[in-house]
Amino acid sequence: MMRKGICLCIILFGFNSFTAQSAKIDTEKLLEYYETQRYADAAKYLQSIYPGDTQDIKALSQIAYCNMMAGKLPEAEKNYLKINIIQPNSLATLFSLASINSRRGNVTNAKTYLQQIIQLDSLNFNAYKQLATYADTPETKLNYLKKANFLNSTDPDVAYDLSLTYSGLKQYQPAYDVLKTAIASDPENFTLQQALLPVANQLTKYPEVIEIGEKLLKNHADVNVMNDMGQAYFYVKDYQKCISLYKMLEDMGVQNEGTLYFMALSYRELKDYNNAALYAQKTIDEAISDHTTLYYAALAGIYEAKNQYNDAVTAYKRGLTFGMSNIIYYRLGLLYDLNLKQPKNAATYYKMYLKNQPDQEKEKDQIAYAKGRIPVLK
Repeated sequence: MMRKGICLCIILFGFNSFTAQSAKIDTEKLLEYYETQRYADAAKYLQSIYPGDTQDIKALSQIAYCNMMAGKLPEAEKNYLKINIIQPNSLATLFSLASINSRRGNVTNAKTYLQQIIQLDSLNFNAYKQLATYADTPETKLNYLKKANFLNSTDPDVAYDLSLTYSGLKQYQPAYDVLKTAIASDPENFTLQQALLPVANQLTKYPEVIEIGEKLLKNHADVNVMNDMGQAYFYVKDYQKCISLYKMLEDMGVQNEGTLYFMALSYRELKDYNNAALYAQKTIDEAISDHTTLYYAALAGIYEAKNQYNDAVTAYKRGLTFGMSNIIYYRLGLLYDLNLKQPKNAATYYKMYLKNQPDQEKEKDQIAYAKGRIPVLK
């Protein structure tokens, strides 16, 4: 509400300026447009009062703002560009141009305007914060966020993004420090506290993870919090609590390779070897993608193209360890038949291909070829 009140004060101030310049402005009508958020109507009304070639900065600013709020971005940009020519180096204008280009997906222009702002004001927090979103590399993003964080270490958005960037670069201590500073100024910020958990785990601050996690779970049973807490409980050797948390995740259907692995280890430490073996197998199953055989088939095909036939055989056979595959059986038959000249192995894989019931319609040519080659190879 305070922000809305400030905006209305600014608008009213603009109305007074207009009235001083022209008696044609109906301030009550314009104010009604603003209050009802009819920005397109407000823009049309102002454009009906002022000529298209007006050089009045305040008029152009109002028209540009109304068009921007109405989503008429090309019109808004046109007016802001006029202002930038008449009155260059205005931070407000440059920010508006950056925002418009950002909304239109023109990253290059948005970055250019933000960099102009930094040249004019090297301590502009918002410019650094926005530039970080357009960074081409993690290192560049880190530099922008570090500058923004230096200017305002309590901003939660910057602290959050900076900690994630540090973590992505495996710089866990600075990630932790940034979050702790921001949390100190806002102890009830659950988002920052949740972001702290995986970082604290990396730094082996397991009791802290458990303490914060318990508080967060009272607010919301978030699966990421439970995941981080489970690890912490494992490392402080409270294996039963680790299992309990991860069993909840499994019941919710959001288990993963990591949670199943820690369950297997926890059961092992509790000497419950039956469950330990069960969850070790679940871990292996979770780690294997349904598409692994296809990935190995693709790798083998690359080796074939390079005439590295023995490597191709190894890759194809490795793919078969993750499950049966008609593609691999057939490709191995061709490889042994045409390239390695091993008729016995070729016939074996052609037979395996046919035995695995390939699609009679989609693979009729391959089926016919395999059936035709087997008696020849014998």
